[in-house]
Amino acid sequence: MFHSTFRLCLVALFGAVFAFADTGEGRLFPKSDKITLKKVSFKNQYDMKVVGNLFVPKNLDKGKKHAAIIVGHPMGAVKEQSASLYAYKMAEAGFVALAIDLSFWGDSAGTPRNSVLPDIYAEDFSAAVDFLGTQSFIDPEKIGVIGVCGSGSFAVSAAKIDPRLKAIATISMYDMGAAYRNGLNKSVNLEQRKKAIAESASKRFAEFKGAKRELTGGTTHELTADTDEIQREFYAYYRTERGEFTPKGASKESTTHPTLSSMSKFANFYPFNDLELIAPRPLLFITGDKAHSKEFSEDAYKKASEPKELFWVKGASHTDLYDKADLIKDKLEAFFKANLK
Repeated sequence: MFHSTFRLCLVALFGAVFAFADTGEGRLFPKSDKITLKKVSFKNQYDMKVVGNLFVPKNLDKGKKHAAIIVGHPMGAVKEQSASLYAYKMAEAGFVALAIDLSFWGDSAGTPRNSVLPDIYAEDFSAAVDFLGTQSFIDPEKIGVIGVCGSGSFAVSAAKIDPRLKAIATISMYDMGAAYRNGLNKSVNLEQRKKAIAESASKRFAEFKGAKRELTGGTTHELTADTDEIQREFYAYYRTERGEFTPKGASKESTTHPTLSSMSKFANFYPFNDLELIAPRPLLFITGDKAHSKEFSEDAYKKASEPKELFWVKGASHTDLYDKADLIKDKLEAFFKANLK
């Protein structure tokens, strides 16, 4: 009560300038006296600052070396959305866990904001390995990764060329390259793809001369009678108290939306090529049997070498697995305890 009254007094005295930042803790992921949460930052290979939420069990013996797990957020989201929840759950299971903001998003560096650059997104996972693997209490031979939605494809892309990632799990994975080129269920034809690429390229002249960058895609801000079911599903997460989060320096209007002129970078992104490079490291693809994105997990599973597993969550949609972590936390815990030992 005292804290609430004190906060109201400060707001009355200093107005909107004195703002209390929403960290998402206690709303988008639990707050616990058994887990220490610390914001950390480090540089990727291109000298860009990557920011993350580091979750460490308070009873962890820092005189010993432990396994660690990196968690990446959905495409267009930030670390507070889904990624920190899964990092928290893995810390509950005894792991050190790091939820990261991909470059150009959230607290991480990169301008223009909301830019698409999948090679850098993948690099951010390797940079997280650099950071974790040099901590005195982490075993550099026991680092795994979880990628949610688009980060599933970025984590897989990173793992192909970074054997330090010893176990790879994806949740409701989107292959962002295939989604851009082909749409869902191959609903985009060649002419439509060329049109999208041309539209993206056409914005560059204006931007070069100083025009404001146009945003595209992402989640609608308003439901209408014409809003399709997939947009309604994303809206129910990103535009409600369930998952809404506006990072510092952004506006609600810009959240989830990448820049139009950079979107075509996804046309050259093929994360599932050469998946055999990951073997014999294990791959776990988790998806709901009702997920509109399940084709991507099925495709990756088909192309990957053993050891691999496609794990179905009965009745789950794509975004169900953003925040219903209890549906799969035991599966994830078992996977990483078996493969990071």
